[in-house]
Amino acid sequence: MIETRAVMKLRQLLGIVLVSLLAHSMNAETTEVPTGIEGTVTVSPIHGGPSRVGVADSGPMANTVFEVGKDGGIVTTFTTDVAGKFRVPLPPGRYSIKKQDAKRFPRCGPFDVEVTASGFSKVTWGCDTGMR
Repeated sequence: MIETRAVMKLRQLLGIVLVSLLAHSMNAETTEVPTGIEGTVTVSPIHGGPSRVGVADSGPMANTVFEVGKDGGIVTTFTTDVAGKFRVPLPPGRYSIKKQDAKRFPRCGPFDVEVTASGFSKVTWGCDTGMR
């Protein structure tokens, strides 16, 4: 009788372990792919006058705050790094991105982007300084 109880307890314990492992593996299979947008924002022209050989006409739009909008409201904001790069996690959907303070660069967006369930949408946007 003692062996039977020990065997029953062992079977229960093994059952609990198997159910736990099964639940963990099912959870791992349904993990969603992270989604959002990533890319670079540039600004041009960065100097007045005509283009010059060997001199860049554009540069990164560094340390600039942008608003991410959807359905008429602001979802989040992000700031570009010194190279004008950014990465923003967002759920799938259509978004409109614009510079937060449009007074200095009024010709900078809005940029429309579609985020899909397949990962990060890669974008490259250019803003106009208005300099001629």
